[in-house]
Amino acid sequence: MKILVLNCGSSSVKYKLIESDTKEVLAEGGVEKIGLPDSFLKFKRPDGSKETIVVNMPDAKEAVRQVLRVLTDPKEGVIKSFDEIQAVGHRVVHGMEKFNKSVLITPEVIEKVKECYPVAPLHNPANITGIEAVSEILPDVPQVGVFDTAFHQTMPAKAFMYALPYEDYEKYGVRRYGFHGTSHRYVSRRACEFLGLPYEQQRIITCHIGNGASITAIKDGVSIDTSMGLTPTEGLMMGTRCGDVDPGALVYLMERLNLDAAGLMKLINKQSGVAGVSEISSDMRDIEDAVARGDEKAILALDMYEYRILKYIGAYTAVLGGVDVIVFTGGVGENQIGTREKICKQLAFLGITFNAEANKVRGEEIEISGKDSKVKVVVIPTDEEMMIARDTADIVKAL
Repeated sequence: MKILVLNCGSSSVKYKLIESDTKEVLAEGGVEKIGLPDSFLKFKRPDGSKETIVVNMPDAKEAVRQVLRVLTDPKEGVIKSFDEIQAVGHRVVHGMEKFNKSVLITPEVIEKVKECYPVAPLHNPANITGIEAVSEILPDVPQVGVFDTAFHQTMPAKAFMYALPYEDYEKYGVRRYGFHGTSHRYVSRRACEFLGLPYEQQRIITCHIGNGASITAIKDGVSIDTSMGLTPTEGLMMGTRCGDVDPGALVYLMERLNLDAAGLMKLINKQSGVAGVSEISSDMRDIEDAVARGDEKAILALDMYEYRILKYIGAYTAVLGGVDVIVFTGGVGENQIGTREKICKQLAFLGITFNAEANKVRGEEIEISGKDSKVKVVVIPTDEEMMIARDTADIVKAL
């Protein structure tokens, strides 16, 4: 089954065309700067070469149309007509408590996703725009929504509730939801397949660390706690997000800097994290270069970034009653050799032994713990699109 996977943002669309039966990626690419004069579409050819096309795309509907045009282009395309696309799977960021699994898109589902707009004002409207664009262009093709928050709906109340007035939860749905759920679900399962372990009998900590970052505790195949909260701002220090911070400090800064709600959101989401502390960049490659030059603020930013990861692994080891498998994924988790080494060595008290030679790889599936390690530590590149394609295929085949 040929499935088009779409990840629609406010100014971008990422796509993959996947043959779900063989797990082959037939085409992939993305659209950026939607609504701006210099909007463009980039894609990768089967031989690995890349192409960028500058084309006017005033909105997401036109962006989706351009993606479909490239997929069916006589020279660059991989399918002859739209009829070959049998389903479309969409990443949807926030499902609140309304969705605990992937679902077939219906008018009722669309309305429920729209009800989540207040807690995901940047993401959910863009996701719906993509769904509506496909509905107009490919009206007879079934669509499936795969929610970032769904995997974490198994968390117990003691993990997801905030110590705020209970009526704030009842009236406004204020609680921990967690994100990156599709990634955590994929890499935790894949890690057990890779290691030859029964997934439903493991205590797993998955570390999706990159510009956006979260850590999840998984017991017997279900999420029991995760670091992100009502929004993706809570938890780990990230590229431009602050992560955990005293809420009183935010009130103090609002008063001192004369910030309104929008100003505060910009501060904690766009001006903080690694970029805010280092005053250099949100890109960890730039930070590593600056650390090598001896830049003190870059050294501090990296130390803070790694310390938060270590703290959450420690906390979730306690929550799980021990840990059997630790998984690194995401841009940093898959590629930053030094960060993996530092964290693993500081976890030696758990009986982790470290294989420095195995750890020298980037972006590959590899076990980086020693043969005598009491905890298996692996690097598993995430593949959210494949997980979305798998869910989409299962739902559509059952129709």
